[in-house]
Amino acid sequence: MTARAPRIRVQRRPVHGVLLIDKPLGLSSNQALQKAKWLLRAEKAGHTGTLDPLATGVLPLCFGAATKFSQLQLDAPKTYHAIARLGTTTSTGDAEGEVLTERPVPPDALAPERLADIQRQFTGAMAQVPPMYSALKKDGRALYEYARAGVAVERAARQVEIFELKLAPALDAEGYQAINIVVKCSKGTYIRTLGEDIGAALGCGAHLTFLRRIETGGLGLEGCVTLDALAAMDEDARLACLAPTELLLAGHTRITLESEDAARFLSGLRRRGTWADAPAVAVFGRSPAALLGVGHVGAGELIPDRLLSPVEIEQILKSTPCAARAGTLEPT
Repeated sequence: MTARAPRIRVQRRPVHGVLLIDKPLGLSSNQALQKAKWLLRAEKAGHTGTLDPLATGVLPLCFGAATKFSQLQLDAPKTYHAIARLGTTTSTGDAEGEVLTERPVPPDALAPERLADIQRQFTGAMAQVPPMYSALKKDGRALYEYARAGVAVERAARQVEIFELKLAPALDAEGYQAINIVVKCSKGTYIRTLGEDIGAALGCGAHLTFLRRIETGGLGLEGCVTLDALAAMDEDARLACLAPTELLLAGHTRITLESEDAARFLSGLRRRGTWADAPAVAVFGRSPAALLGVGHVGAGELIPDRLLSPVEIEQILKSTPCAARAGTLEPT
């Protein structure tokens, strides 16, 4: 009997920032996260919204202090590129499922005026029933677990919004009649369900054969790295792929505090100033220059909402190449 090779134990370390991954086909979001976490030897990490294993594209991964702001990306609008094959429905709404129905595609299904009608019909706020093959939980179990066991569970419709929808005739990878879909939508929108609903409206049914997230909360594919590329890098190059935590705070008003106010803000104390009211502010210290946390301003008061710890700030400063800065941010 061959002896099993000893398992290599990874020495974890504090890592802070945001890594934009171009998630590959076949991996779940959590599998992609765990691989990146292992490559970076990071202590703490989380992703910002689930992508199906059959979907590829932008997946922001948060490390260390950045995990405190991951909800901002979870709530952000997202943009997808999908291809829906017409005439065939499946049990999962995508190419993984068993074929349920096959119908001919109406001659006018891909006519410009017909697609324009469909675009109008599916743009705006709407109720959408989540698919059985989804990660939503019912009594502690994911819906896809029930689906695999052949059990149908009643699902309540949820309000979602389609902000932009563009449809065009296409052929899928196997040459079947299809629709090319580019959609910007609210969180919680199921693109598989949208593809099925568009196929039903056309009278022939449809299922997705391609799905790629091309943008989320202003973060696009141009800033992404693949897991294969990350694995081929040395450790310093991997760390250089991390964007600072404030990448997640692009929509926040920036406020910079002097040392005394910065330390008190880090203690959770409100500060008074001449700032205009703002629902979301990113607060920085001036010396050293570092993100302290987020808050909001009302009636001249800066009110803390979510703070970094002094330990996290010191770790970020030490790991930043240009951070040969004096001083600490210990609260007083």
